[in-house]
Amino acid sequence: QVRLGESGGGLVQTGGSLRLSCYVSGTIFSSDDLSWYRQAPGRQRELVARIRASGRIDYAAAVKGRFTVSRDSVTMSVSLQMDNVQPEDEGVYYCNVIGRPSATPLTREEFWGQGTPVTVSS
Repeated sequence: QVRLGESGGGLVQTGGSLRLSCYVSGTIFSSDDLSWYRQAPGRQRELVARIRASGRIDYAAAVKGRFTVSRDSVTMSVSLQMDNVQPEDEGVYYCNVIGRPSATPLTREEFWGQGTPVTVSS
C-alpha cells in the first residue's frame, strides 16, 4: 500500500522560513516523480515544485529563488525548504507522487498526501 506522510506545516512570519517533508512508502522510490502543490482558499491547486526521478527540477515562477525542493533516497522523502515566505504563499500544501507501486511495479500511478497547512502572518 502506498502511503504519503506530510509534516512541517504551520505558522510562519512574513520573510521567515519553513520546511515541509513528505515520507513515501510503498513505491519504487527511485522511479518516482515527486512534487509539491498548494491550494489557497478559493483557488485551484497549483504546482509549486517538482523533482523528477531523472533529477530534473522545476519551480513555479512565483517561488523560484525562494523555495528549494529536494529528495532523499535513504529516508525516501521529498522536502520543500521555503525561505522568505510571503503572504501569497499561504495555503494547504500537498505532496504528490507519480510512481510505481511496489505491489504493482508495471503500473504508474498518482498519489496525494493529506495536505499540510501553511499560514503566513504579517
